[in-house]
Amino acid sequence: MALLALEELYLSFGGVAALSGVSLQVNPGELFAVIGPNGAGKTSIFNCISGIYNPTRGRIVFDGRDITPLRPHQRARMRIARTFQNIALFKGMTVLDNVKIGRHIHLRAGVLASGFYLGKAAREEVEHRGALEREIIDLLELQDVRNKIVGTLPYGLQKRVELARALALDPVLLLLDEPTAGMNAEETEDMVRFVLYAKQVKRLTALIIEHDMGVVMDISDRVAVLDFGKKIAEGRPVEVQQDPVVVKAYLGEEFEVV
Repeated sequence: MALLALEELYLSFGGVAALSGVSLQVNPGELFAVIGPNGAGKTSIFNCISGIYNPTRGRIVFDGRDITPLRPHQRARMRIARTFQNIALFKGMTVLDNVKIGRHIHLRAGVLASGFYLGKAAREEVEHRGALEREIIDLLELQDVRNKIVGTLPYGLQKRVELARALALDPVLLLLDEPTAGMNAEETEDMVRFVLYAKQVKRLTALIIEHDMGVVMDISDRVAVLDFGKKIAEGRPVEVQQDPVVVKAYLGEEFEVV
């Protein structure tokens, strides 16, 4: 059974159709890529899955449950995490504090105890901080910058902190929106390495939006292609890469088939 299924999703803004009957199935353990030109509807799919947008029609099924009516925080409790194309960190906070925010759904202390940092709240803080430093900070090699202010870090490191915050939720499904956007070749190589390593260690299923076709073709198990809100192709990377409809709509005639 698919871990995630999008069933005939439609999404409109006024008279503009962002998604037109898009259906996808992502299997457990897969790294599934969604590609397409700007404005094709890729981020709209992520916003529907995470609950930011409500589809006009269709439904979203996660782990056998229809989550279409659920709010974003309810989906997060089901361990669906995401990163954003434009960095969405708290720039005036430390790396560790940003990462800890991703852990908030696992905290059980009440408002009063948390506000005064008493008893259970203090114990939870210590416990979760230790887990984060062992499992996330070390995993993504952020030990040397964990106490630095995020806004002072280079762009590539900030993108890695955002990945760390998403992993802190301990997700089953990880949505990666343009994880290598704006990176140079070395930063891209590092980010791909960390994504694959985290996926293996944490046993994740990942859905990724990515414009770097070299990255997509190298790391994806399957690829879906969108154009003007419609799915025009789906399959293994080599199949999609050779599809003449995809080449015409997105990759371009000069894209080298390997």
